[in-house]
Amino acid sequence: MLLLMANDIVQDAGLHPLLAGNADEAIKILETRQDVCVVFTDVRMPGSMDGIGLVEAVRERWPPIQLLVVSAHLVEGSELPDGARFFRKPYPSEAIISTLRELAA
Repeated sequence: MLLLMANDIVQDAGLHPLLAGNADEAIKILETRQDVCVVFTDVRMPGSMDGIGLVEAVRERWPPIQLLVVSAHLVEGSELPDGARFFRKPYPSEAIISTLRELAA
């Protein structure tokens, strides 16, 4: 359900979401696509790594991709790669939409 809500937010930002149920699926998508400009992830997710692990992997392998992380728990800036944006849940959809538009520009 949260993935579908995030999908709607990304679409509302005028972007075309590619959905991944976990970090492993996200990495597979990134390995096959050249047109991904933003990764939007929750910290908590199933799979071999959480959202922090995902954004660290993305920053290492695909440095130009922008990163947007959300969580119900506070995440310290030092836990995120440089340039990653963080929003604590519950977040206002308008703020996420604005940030996604900015990051994708």
